Amino acid sequence: MREVRATILENRAIADKIYSLTFHIEEEIPIDCGQFCMIGIAGHPLRRPIAICRAEGGRITVCYQVRGEGTRILAEDYKAGETLSVLLPLGNSFPVADGVRKIALVGGGVGIFPLISVLRKYAPEREVYSYMGFRNKAAMCMGYELERGKKLKVATDDGSVGMKGTAVQAFLSDLSENRPDVVFSCGPLPMLRALKKGMEGKDIPVYVSLEERMGCGIGACLVCVCDKKDGTHARVCKDGPIFDLKEIVL
Repeated sequence: MREVRATILENRAIADKIYSLTFHIEEEIPIDCGQFCMIGIAGHPLRRPIAICRAEGGRITVCYQVRGEGTRILAEDYKAGETLSVLLPLGNSFPVADGVRKIALVGGGVGIFPLISVLRKYAPEREVYSYMGFRNKAAMCMGYELERGKKLKVATDDGSVGMKGTAVQAFLSDLSENRPDVVFSCGPLPMLRALKKGMEGKDIPVYVSLEERMGCGIGACLVCVCDKKDGTHARVCKDGPIFDLKEIVL
């Protein structure tokens, strides 16, 4: 992990309250699938954790949703040419073993963003099937990235795009005919709980990236602690954000 000064190349809206931010750093830092960064915002003591979608040399793209004052300032006040203080890369990565050929991605809302990094790395050499859920057509984004895999199935809450329902429902409806070697998922807690219930007894490894509020991003403040089934606790920022679904309490 390093703190770097990043120059903004682009910061634009790509869907309803969703922004894509691309910045450049002088040195090339290895970044793996599922890792994130912490972005400093003027006037706010705490950085914002944001998933890394794409890393190409010193050019890095993250996507975020405007939820509070900090992300509103990031969306409205930070333009191309300005600089940011960024901590990266943070967290662990999605585990892809050598023998894995079929990967299923199940994402909901802003949970699609860390999964895009998996698509970019593994779609050219393995079979990647994507099941992505959005509130409605206005919230859908990054379609050109999601289509990199062998198959993309979209679900929306109101049926305005794709099937009416959730990403988990879309995935489970395909499971009997298209069984993956591993499942990677990120999304809101109710979605992950539905995925966990749906995968009971399936004997397929499932890894989830947890969305938690974070303070420091390096494991010191203990703001983002989650419970594990063995009675211990884990720091989402330091020990995660990616965990084996059967090992954590949701």
